[in-house]
Amino acid sequence: MKTKTFLTKLTKWEYWPTYMFYVPIIPYYLYRAIRARHLVFYLATNPGIKYSGNGTESKYKTILLIPEKHRPKTVFVKTGEPINVVQRKIENEGISFPLIAKPDVGFRGFLVQKIDDFESLKNYLEKYDVDIIIQEFIDYKNECGILYSRVPGEAHGAITSVTLKKFLSITGDGTSKLSELILNDSRACVYYDYLKAIHKEHMNSVLEKDHEEIISVIGNHARGTQFINGNHLIDETLVTMLDALNKQIEGWFYGRLDIKYDTFEKVRKGEDFKILEINGIIAEPTHIYDPTTGATYFGALRSLKKHWGIISKIAVANHTKNKVEYPKILPYLKDIAWLRTYSKKLKRLNK
Repeated sequence: MKTKTFLTKLTKWEYWPTYMFYVPIIPYYLYRAIRARHLVFYLATNPGIKYSGNGTESKYKTILLIPEKHRPKTVFVKTGEPINVVQRKIENEGISFPLIAKPDVGFRGFLVQKIDDFESLKNYLEKYDVDIIIQEFIDYKNECGILYSRVPGEAHGAITSVTLKKFLSITGDGTSKLSELILNDSRACVYYDYLKAIHKEHMNSVLEKDHEEIISVIGNHARGTQFINGNHLIDETLVTMLDALNKQIEGWFYGRLDIKYDTFEKVRKGEDFKILEINGIIAEPTHIYDPTTGATYFGALRSLKKHWGIISKIAVANHTKNKVEYPKILPYLKDIAWLRTYSKKLKRLNK
């Protein structure tokens, strides 16, 4: 099984490590930094979000920027907070089970879990000593990511990526156990350890023939979700809706909205959807990871370079037109050092 997983990750570039996508564009970043005359100029892109959303920001504080109509019910839980206080918070907010728990500062789907009952929530809080947020579980059947940007001073923005998300699923054959189906699936086998942990009581269950079952409801690539290029859905109506939404989110000019929705037509109309997260400058045009549309590794690099150009233009415009100061480098480096230590902790806890 390990050999099969290794070969899958080796031959399919969507699984390659992050540095394979960012090291090649370092020269372009340096060129932009020289032109801006500041090493971390890009941190002026989203003044409403800490460091423009570089990964150190609080998800809870960022979620509060979202208009209430599209904001999931969310509570913040400090490390070590008594469980009775947590229970009172979620009850006051009107959150019921199942719910979603995840780190307040997090990435790559680490420690993101759907929790079905109070006892499981208690165990989660006792196991993971990090600040977390608890969100209502949004039961809309679809999820997507929309990458939007607007240059300060311009009336209209642009959508450069729409990614539809297909949750990881398995189809039964009437004889095989769930564990066997996962191991025999070219995609699911990559996430076997994760799936074994969340389905430990059902790994020996036999799925009925032709019955399709979703086995991961976390819309993250690291949790098996397949990213599908949805750029054909971009039109003037969708851009107009995002323009209006963008102007309600103070200090946000670039990033990806992760959205759960009923139908995409309703999203265009600004109806029946919830924004799970706002991802800032580290947001990627995730449609590049769809191998079914002829996407290539070098095409992905070109797309990432293009989006760094957009970030650069916005950051410089914010600095020159809106007088947004570029952050001081030393405090920023201290935060990056903290993030490195914290990320190692999340990876360790995620095992």
